[in-house]
Amino acid sequence: MRLPLRLLLLTLLLPLAACATLSPEKRAQAEAVALAARDTTVNCQRPDRCAPPSPLRGLAGQAFAASAPEAPRHYALILDSGADALVARLDLIRGATRRIDLQTYIFDKDDSARLVLDELLAAARRGVKVRLLIDQLSAIADLDILAALAGAHANLELRIYNPTFGLAKPNYLHYAASVLCCFRRFNQRMHNKLLVVDDAVGITGGRNYQDDYYDWDRQYNFRDRDVLVAGPVVREMARNFQEYWNDRRAVPVAHLRDVGKLLLARGVPEMPPARPAHPERVERMSAVAADPALVRERLAGRALPVGRVAYLADRPDKHHEGVTDGGAPGLASLLSHAEREVLLQTPYLVLSDRAVEVFRELRARPRPPRVVVSTNSLAATDNPIVYALSYKYKRRNVRELGFDLYEYKPFPADPPVDPALSWLPGADAGPTVPRSELPGGSLGGSRGPQPRQVEDKLRTETRPSLLRASAPANRPLPVTRSGSRMGLHAKSLVIDRRIGVIGTHNFDPRSENYNTEAVVVIEDPAFARALAASIERDIAPGNAWAVAPRSRPPVLSGLNYSVGKVLERSPVLDVWPWRYATNYEFRPGPDCPAPLPRTAPDFHRCYEPVGDFPEVSLGPRSLITRMLPAFGAGLVPIL
Repeated sequence: MRLPLRLLLLTLLLPLAACATLSPEKRAQAEAVALAARDTTVNCQRPDRCAPPSPLRGLAGQAFAASAPEAPRHYALILDSGADALVARLDLIRGATRRIDLQTYIFDKDDSARLVLDELLAAARRGVKVRLLIDQLSAIADLDILAALAGAHANLELRIYNPTFGLAKPNYLHYAASVLCCFRRFNQRMHNKLLVVDDAVGITGGRNYQDDYYDWDRQYNFRDRDVLVAGPVVREMARNFQEYWNDRRAVPVAHLRDVGKLLLARGVPEMPPARPAHPERVERMSAVAADPALVRERLAGRALPVGRVAYLADRPDKHHEGVTDGGAPGLASLLSHAEREVLLQTPYLVLSDRAVEVFRELRARPRPPRVVVSTNSLAATDNPIVYALSYKYKRRNVRELGFDLYEYKPFPADPPVDPALSWLPGADAGPTVPRSELPGGSLGGSRGPQPRQVEDKLRTETRPSLLRASAPANRPLPVTRSGSRMGLHAKSLVIDRRIGVIGTHNFDPRSENYNTEAVVVIEDPAFARALAASIERDIAPGNAWAVAPRSRPPVLSGLNYSVGKVLERSPVLDVWPWRYATNYEFRPGPDCPAPLPRTAPDFHRCYEPVGDFPEVSLGPRSLITRMLPAFGAGLVPIL
């Protein structure tokens, strides 16, 4: 864009943006309206705030009792399925006796999110202090709900992180103005996801508060992973939350211009009634979380006793002027000390320069560790723009860095969704939707036939950039089969089968430079083996395609490799159509009884090439994936 035109747009847009803040007087008035309306009634006077028995909350008591200052003890539980992750949250919220701190990037108003929100309100009314911190880019998109929460109860506080021009719901003009005037400031997002109960039990990982993170969406669900930790390290989680809560970018919801104007004009509205799309499913999930025996059997009983646990989290000053270091510090050091094996799982395989350097150093060793990477295919990803940039560097990742790369399928044969959910009371009754359309019975989202025309309505966690507001291409692409599909969203790392890492960090430039992130690091062989088994399930042949060099390049092998390598390094031109590596499907048989690594002599005999973009319905939108490798290298740091 030419400088004169840019200046003209700034002149036109900035006055609109500047008025998007309440004056100090109006802000104080709006806050006073909210404070005056807050209910102060507490319906329980007992010290434990009438919390029902919580098996997961009880793990903390056991961990603290077994701990000593020099020898802390913890319990850790991998939450692989969406149903387990939601039950765990409900159990902990109901079992809270003092405080609940919830920090998240996305908070929707659909069935799962509203169920959690209603539980938070119930906890506040029985006397538990509840603090809710949501990033503005994906906060609850309903001003009535936000205004109602501002004045709901004295024990509940809501703050919005880094609001664009002081608004809960910016419009396109505000986003455009932020691109022109202050792109970095408004593109820095709080990507942390954290639930802390009584400073004793915490959950972090990839899941936000939206149906597609709990297998409840009808078109697209995330294969995600959280970790629950009970014990002394949770105090560090609580301290980190407190830093964000006190940061100047965490703004009380009543101070936002659009919410404040509503409060001044109408007072605090009533909370809109919950209207779940599938009330039977919500009721059944609520009943499961209320059954201590089921929660103990399904969740608490599977928690692993572990020793030292570290919480590596960015501080909010990562977003302040002059601060450039970040990205959950310590991850690069962990990787650099790998000796035998690295298992890396990320939904968006776009490596930062620092990550490439670490993997090059590992590769250059006399005996380099094996590096296995699980990521999305184009058919599975919620973000084809980012996939295009990982596609650009597929040769480098496979040949130069030595990755054994696997791309997740959109319709995995063995996803971490219990197909029977026999542990659910009343599961045989089924919801109003036919059971054949619900993977995992009454708690799942649909895996049966669905109309193709719903593709453009998919809700996804787009990368937190301003592309979210306007780019329809930044959604899952159409695929050749109908039905609900899955996309990988888990962010995990296993080093030498002795260290396991689960968190919010995507191991990419955006996580290092723009987002704030957090991970839990557990040095325990049993935990690391359990996490490795979970990742290995995702790269099994029924769930993922293997990526390997082509057996017979379509043009002269040397020419194809050389041209591809040269153009790969070009920031503005990369139109070479033949890639060094492509996707393969395992074909078992008498001579191929088990999957093979790509370096095995018989690999190409047991694996059939399925093309660069298997199961993608090629059309005009797919051209974006071809075009962005040519012109999108400069977007790597922000996407």
